[in-house]
Amino acid sequence: DDALALGVRHAAINVNLTGLVDPTGDPQNPSWESGGRRFYFQRGYLESLDRQIKPLSDRGVLVHLILLAYESRQPMIDQIMMHPRFDSSCPNHLSAFNTVTDDGRAWFVALCEFLAERWSRPDQAFGRAVGYIVGNEVNSHWWWSNMGRVSLDDFLVDYERTVRLAHSAIRSQSSWARVYVSLEHHWNIRYPAGDKEQSFAGREFLEKFAARCRAQGDFDWHLAFHPYPENLFEPRFWLDKSALDTADTPRITFKNLPQLTAFMQQESMHFAGQPRHIILSEQGFHTPAGNDGELIQAAAYCYAYRLVENEPAIDAFILHRHVDNAHEGGLLLGLRSNQARGDEALPKKRSYACFQAADTPDWRAAFEFALPVIGLDDWP
Repeated sequence: DDALALGVRHAAINVNLTGLVDPTGDPQNPSWESGGRRFYFQRGYLESLDRQIKPLSDRGVLVHLILLAYESRQPMIDQIMMHPRFDSSCPNHLSAFNTVTDDGRAWFVALCEFLAERWSRPDQAFGRAVGYIVGNEVNSHWWWSNMGRVSLDDFLVDYERTVRLAHSAIRSQSSWARVYVSLEHHWNIRYPAGDKEQSFAGREFLEKFAARCRAQGDFDWHLAFHPYPENLFEPRFWLDKSALDTADTPRITFKNLPQLTAFMQQESMHFAGQPRHIILSEQGFHTPAGNDGELIQAAAYCYAYRLVENEPAIDAFILHRHVDNAHEGGLLLGLRSNQARGDEALPKKRSYACFQAADTPDWRAAFEFALPVIGLDDWP
């Protein structure tokens, strides 16, 4: 209800595929036939997703689903869903999808078909999803889409196969739903915490991914990008030193978004003569400590929104997140605090009102305070 009160137009919802798999075939669970075989899916988790998706889509919100594979620690399920090269010592227990084994591939295809039939069907009986994001920040795969230590070329073979399977399965049920690849903000450098078998530069990743897709027979995949500030704990992205207005920029953040859209406008990145779609599917602004913390966070949001508004090639800006999360490494990215204040269990921050006004005629009055914070005379 609060999301709708905020005026949300786009939403991204995590879907943990391992949580849907029922290898025991409980007849009380929903099932789906694929490739001459019947697959069963966990009713409880499925219906909890319905309850997230339908209230949003019924009010016109465009919902994107982020397909993930968390380690379940249930051997039967993990054998099906986890990549055979998954390293369980990885930080977030997120695996690349198992499209290597026959059984894993069959389950993955069945899941994608089933989800698209359920959430991208014409009658919208369970709610509607318009896009499916395959994995999360895969250019830093060790953290977010793990298949062990692997070269970029070997990872691309696997990921291209997986995205192609997802696209084919989803399009078999919906002629219009979009499929996206997911990248974080490292562009001409890799995430420095990783070595060359744990993280990859986003630009090289996209160039090689696009080339491989063309070589195998191109299809219309799209891009879900995360232009977080250079330092996640410093929301003032306009100070970013590694976000340059040149093609060799180390990172792409809100400071230099035109580098991303220009790259995707290249003919080599097109499909059927047209640019691929871009969404900004996860990014947010930390609330620093101190009296000005909420002011700075809100100003960062205002500036980012205006910059995206001036990029017609970007379809969506999905802010992360609604409420501060105590399990996000100390980041305080929410529009609401998770620390009670007076009678408010989840008090609104200054950014809340900015978000609410952003696409209304009142945006300029709501954003005015941010200009001197950023050092601008007027909005772009």
